Amino acid sequence: MIVSYTAIYNANGGIAGEVRYVIGHLFGTAECALCDITHSPIRRKPEWDRMLQRLGVPMAVLHRNQLDAALIAALGTTPLPAVFAHHPDGSITVALTAGQLRTLGGSVSEFEKALIGR
Repeated sequence: MIVSYTAIYNANGGIAGEVRYVIGHLFGTAECALCDITHSPIRRKPEWDRMLQRLGVPMAVLHRNQLDAALIAALGTTPLPAVFAHHPDGSITVALTAGQLRTLGGSVSEFEKALIGR
């Protein structure tokens, strides 16, 4: 059973982090498949918000510089971006890896299928 999810971007939050990512993305030096799934070039995708409503459990979406100690421990050497599942016993496991997120091609519907098809 999964009680919640945490999706972690391969980018830092805050104005400086966002600007660095946008510039890096434009020049091909920064990549985040999760960003491509959740956002269009201008804003968060409305279909992402609708998917979150259908999901049935909460999903936090964080930047890599916003993690608490439990998430840092669960992350270990897992490359970002990634999605983690939180279980009733307090354990945290990887739900979707960076490689899996890349194969989704920025599609919210493919993300939803990959996540709930586990």
